[in-house]
Amino acid sequence: NYDCIIPVSGANDSYFIVHIVKNKLGLNPLLVCYNKYFNTPLGIKNLANLRSQFDCDIIIQNVNPESVKKITKTTLRKFGSVYWHVLAGNSVFPVQTAVRYNIPMIIWGAHQGLEQVGMFSHLHEVEMTRRYRKDHDLMSFEAEDLISIFDNLSEEDIHQYLYPDDFSLKKIGVRGIYLGNFIRWDPKKQHELMISLYKYKSSDFKRTFDTYDYTDCYLYMDLHDKIKLFKHGYSKVTDHACREIRHGRLNRNYAKMLVKKYTTSKTNYDKLFCDWIGVKQSGLDFLLDQIRNPKYWYQTGKKDWKFLKKFTKVETSHKDLNFIVNNKLRYSENKDTYVTVGKGYP
Repeated sequence: NYDCIIPVSGANDSYFIVHIVKNKLGLNPLLVCYNKYFNTPLGIKNLANLRSQFDCDIIIQNVNPESVKKITKTTLRKFGSVYWHVLAGNSVFPVQTAVRYNIPMIIWGAHQGLEQVGMFSHLHEVEMTRRYRKDHDLMSFEAEDLISIFDNLSEEDIHQYLYPDDFSLKKIGVRGIYLGNFIRWDPKKQHELMISLYKYKSSDFKRTFDTYDYTDCYLYMDLHDKIKLFKHGYSKVTDHACREIRHGRLNRNYAKMLVKKYTTSKTNYDKLFCDWIGVKQSGLDFLLDQIRNPKYWYQTGKKDWKFLKKFTKVETSHKDLNFIVNNKLRYSENKDTYVTVGKGYP
């Protein structure tokens, strides 16, 4: 019998959550993983290592890739998101599994509204809700909202993203809690502990100094992060810098230097996404230009855009920041493809 469900991936706080729940709390978790299809070899390796290190059962959901591609084309065109299906799958598959196997407790790591944006304090003890998922994670679009004749989406395409009904949730008593409400949440320290205890692997990124988060995904710290910059005028490196300031490891001036260094860095894997989804680079560029926020961007020519904030590149190193890079896998735009299915990696 399983005591709880833990959503996991080959990156982020998965190792730490399982470590706390199994080794500190003494619970027997069922691990669940939504296949995002943008997987790196390193992410597959980390996930395989997690399974063997903790000796837990795991269920992996593989949605029909053709449906995923159709959904991604729709979300990109409708509201400029290439990551909607990942956010939807990551947040709904654990709940579906809880209902399916009658396991009422789901344990997550840190709530985004607490850890990143300050919407909540840990004193609020917020729990998982369908409303927060729709309004914030899914940009106010449930799976049912994506069906349209233009994109040829059907209920068959989106049914695996449907949230269970209230009757089913109440009957089982499903609740989702966040460890960040109960223990001090420090991603840098946690990842370094997982590297020491369980050989978690980290990786360089071109658009941030943090080497621990999102090592499992070609897209998140690349095209997805560029879209964030186009829409909101800042990228993930700003979130990372703010976090390090809060934990007292960076001062404001040095944090501003890091933001200047990484914010407008070139993305590396647009071609991988275009090849996977079946669009030309010119078509992708056209769609991305439509979502540029005029508060932060202005057009200087037919295809030329300028960022209103002026950044001067500065030099920093991982040694200065004490972030570990401990893997030998390197990626190439011309050689790599998404690891769409994988149980391990040499």
